[in-house]
Amino acid sequence: MKKKLKPSTVWKGLLCAVMLVVALFPIYWLLAMAIRPTDEMRGHISLIPQTLTMEHFAQLFTKEGFGQAIINSLQTTGVSLVISLLVGICAAYVIARRRFHFGLKKPLTYWVLLVRVLPPVAFTIPLYIMFNKLGVLNTKIPVMLACVLINVPLIIWFLISFFQDLPEEVEESAKVDGATEWQLFRKIVLPLVAPGIAAVAMLSFMYAWNEYTYTVIFTRSPSNYTVPLALALLNTEDSLTNFGLVAAGGVISVIPITLFVIFAQNYLISGLSSGAVKE
Repeated sequence: MKKKLKPSTVWKGLLCAVMLVVALFPIYWLLAMAIRPTDEMRGHISLIPQTLTMEHFAQLFTKEGFGQAIINSLQTTGVSLVISLLVGICAAYVIARRRFHFGLKKPLTYWVLLVRVLPPVAFTIPLYIMFNKLGVLNTKIPVMLACVLINVPLIIWFLISFFQDLPEEVEESAKVDGATEWQLFRKIVLPLVAPGIAAVAMLSFMYAWNEYTYTVIFTRSPSNYTVPLALALLNTEDSLTNFGLVAAGGVISVIPITLFVIFAQNYLISGLSSGAVKE
């Protein structure tokens, strides 16, 4: 005899299905608007596009200069992510594993957390004055450094617990076998904290890719615009908003984040597998 489902199980399944639809519908609607002709957006808009077109994607790259914005975002995000990871991983390891005189360990940790908690707009005026004196305004450098400023505290705060959870006996055994500090850090410590690095890299990448505030303040030349700023300029008061064009830009802007998350997720799984105990 087949077992009857409990009413509570049915309601839980229906609730999960509704939540899944609510979560995925904005993504579907964004894609539906991107591939829908402009004529279908006048008046009543059907749930399913009657005709499919790629005109909005073509217009983005031929008339709006969106391709250059993607290149700028990739450069800004890539450089800032590499610098943030290098500085953040090393600083987190030092704070977690080294002893500080005069009880400086806790103040350092609180300072890192404070920098991350403060809103990014709090740093705009000091950074603007500094970059203006350095003569690097209206370039990609200020946006890169601003992303580093925000991401490094996040990486440090996130990875400190990973380094603290590592057994000290593993490092001591490696030192007994003749491993140097660099070999210990590169061949033993980093592989063990790879899941944490992958997770915080995802968060840092998403923040740097979606950074808008610093780009608006520090960038004036269209040749240095990033994807968020280029998308914002598609919706102006000078002309009617082309929703299909904006939706197409949104779809394209999501692709790099999706690819990076997929890559980092696979690396996260492999890191967990390699760190597991095998008999």
